[in-house]
Amino acid sequence: MGDYKLQVTIDQDSGFCFGVVYAIDMAEEILEEDGYLYCLGDIVHNDEEVSRLKAKGLRIIEHADLVNLSNEKVLIRAHGEAPDTYRIALENNITLIDASCPVVLKLQNRIKTSFDNNEKILIFGKHGHAEVVGLSGQTNNEALVFQDLAELDNVELPENITLYSQTTKSMEKFYNIKDQLLQRGYNLKANDTICRQVSNRDQDLPKFATKFDKIVFVSGVKSSNGKVLYEVCRKHNPNTYFISSASELKTDMFAPGDKVGIAGATSSPMWLMQQVKAELERY
Repeated sequence: MGDYKLQVTIDQDSGFCFGVVYAIDMAEEILEEDGYLYCLGDIVHNDEEVSRLKAKGLRIIEHADLVNLSNEKVLIRAHGEAPDTYRIALENNITLIDASCPVVLKLQNRIKTSFDNNEKILIFGKHGHAEVVGLSGQTNNEALVFQDLAELDNVELPENITLYSQTTKSMEKFYNIKDQLLQRGYNLKANDTICRQVSNRDQDLPKFATKFDKIVFVSGVKSSNGKVLYEVCRKHNPNTYFISSASELKTDMFAPGDKVGIAGATSSPMWLMQQVKAELERY
């Protein structure tokens, strides 16, 4: 290991957003009482945290499993769900523990209102992402989901369109898309529905990233917001490494005496970042 003597600092603004904290607190409370709890999809896009909760009795199920389940409690995670899920739960006498993030719920309601007003809805979001599936469900899955502007190139769109965004998308990209659509001559109602806890990190991270020789960005590979925030770090500090666990660290990433900053996604648990810090301090 040598005497690298790295100076390691964790970004105090990193770690779980309030929506994730809320969902995990709720799950842990029920696990204490009942010893087990079903959760629809990964409670958070972080395998390490999911493993920790599974050990406490969390049982991850998919939508296909919901149909065959009855008389049980099922947790809805922060990402939210489509109306279908609620309907099946009602039919199967399933008690839903609804930990949908308030920011996502508000967005679902806004999209539903737009849809009820017969607006043509575009959602800037990741295909198949849990949150996006829930959002699209508010429109009977008639909304057009795109993660890249190029996907709209050969699409016949009406003159009047309404744009929404998945809550964890990059604000810069959202406004870029808005400008492009306006330039193409559409009558556009653009709704910036990006979570401020996420966008504030977009703005604070550059300051953090530039203070260090190296940045270690800790995130699950499935985290949308992790991708966005990692790119922000990398843009402001090219010496940024993406890792999902401490075991992915390698000594050759660092030079003796490096100042190292650790940051993470809104789905990265603080205990994991502390583990990474402890590992680096052994160098």
